Amino acid sequence: MPPADMSGMVDKGTSHAHAAVVNDDDDDDDALHKAMKRMNKAKRKGRPELKPEDWYKHGYASKPEIWRNIDFDDTMTRIDYHKVTKEEFIERFEKPGRPVIIQGAFDGCKAKHRWTLAKLNKRFGDTKFKVGEDDDGYKVMVKLKHFLRYIDNQSDDSPLYAFDSSFGDHPEKKDLCNDYEVPKYFQDDLFRLCGEKRRPPYRWFLIGPPRSGTGIHIDPLGTSAWNASVMGRKRWVIFPPSTPKEAVRVGKGYDSEAITWFSRKLPQTRSSEWQHHKPIEFVQHEGDVVFIPGGWHHTVMNLDVTIAVTQNFCSPTNFRLVWPRTVRGRPKLSKKLYTQLQEHYPKLSALADTIDTKARDELPSDSSSDSSSSSSSSSSSEDEAEDKHPRANNSADNKEKHKHGDTKNEVREKSPKKKKSKEQCKLEAAKRTEKYNGSRRESGDGRHSAASESTPLFDRGSSSSKHQDKKRKVIS
Repeated sequence: MPPADMSGMVDKGTSHAHAAVVNDDDDDDDALHKAMKRMNKAKRKGRPELKPEDWYKHGYASKPEIWRNIDFDDTMTRIDYHKVTKEEFIERFEKPGRPVIIQGAFDGCKAKHRWTLAKLNKRFGDTKFKVGEDDDGYKVMVKLKHFLRYIDNQSDDSPLYAFDSSFGDHPEKKDLCNDYEVPKYFQDDLFRLCGEKRRPPYRWFLIGPPRSGTGIHIDPLGTSAWNASVMGRKRWVIFPPSTPKEAVRVGKGYDSEAITWFSRKLPQTRSSEWQHHKPIEFVQHEGDVVFIPGGWHHTVMNLDVTIAVTQNFCSPTNFRLVWPRTVRGRPKLSKKLYTQLQEHYPKLSALADTIDTKARDELPSDSSSDSSSSSSSSSSSEDEAEDKHPRANNSADNKEKHKHGDTKNEVREKSPKKKKSKEQCKLEAAKRTEKYNGSRRESGDGRHSAASESTPLFDRGSSSSKHQDKKRKVIS
């Protein structure tokens, strides 16, 4: 048997300080060989246009001055979670649409102690997490133990990123929901009234190595988002809603990876020739929770190995922005929400009656910016087309099926995919680059998301994204 492709691999001695801890009986060359073989398969599925050597051709892993330099003016506002009341937060930040970093919100949560690489590997090592999507929009899944070995042994320019939106519905992964509480500022999520099965994807569990992240994007449907980093640091660049979408794109001919944006676009925004709003740059440290109001362009890159959780929400405060976009993009969902509002929030249902849902306001549309990163979709929005697809019940014996799949999709999952020629892959890659850089693409998340990171995302890093309209297939 020929050896597995170990491209993009680094020596164990050069792995980062947050190295994944695995069981001693697995810590051998055979286990590493198997893990890298699985991960290389996932890389081919997620980005078939790339040759093995293309994953590390720029050598960013050995050029930290390009992506890890944090010598900049961090002007982001920071508040103490224990000193700012919910009412004060709404008046100072949510109503005016001001982003902010919240410190201390995750101080007492179990995730601080349970979300280490070693403990997650022990709990979920044999459980599959999403690390990307293929060209047809189907999920690319790998076992966590293989992904953690990949983190330790790669030097990819833009590494794969675990960006999983189904953890809350999975029989094993749903235990992650018990490890944290939604901060008090964000608990009034109106979409919860529609039920977990009916509402769009809204929360993501994230594990990413350095240089992974989410490309520039806006979260869908006008929703706001919060992102909590439990381990590691994230580097953010955000632009106000008034910034033209064309201004923040990298441009044609380049991919939409976060590392590409930071290496090529960020220097432009710092030049004297930059004619638009200066971005806000900041570093999210371990334990920080970032609040991103609806309409803000943002891109995020991991500086360290990071573990995080992010959620999008529609609150009574941002309802005026979210409602018209939901009516236009998710008409059936909007009808369900309106019925629930009449019963639980009559004042908001009355407000909905006064909003002109056909009028376009100054807030950028969900699809105004690219969103991608590291071959993992954080696209989190779904549009009207998805309402036409029936939903299937999740079950333990079908735990890897996407929660928006159906019976026909189960049959399709068992059918082998026809292999594509190199010419077809190149053609699709060219079309995809053009699509990412010049056409509509939503967050969380990008091929992540965040949620857009903050996604993103109906994932950041997920997003509405056309991939979400397709029936999903799990690719292991």
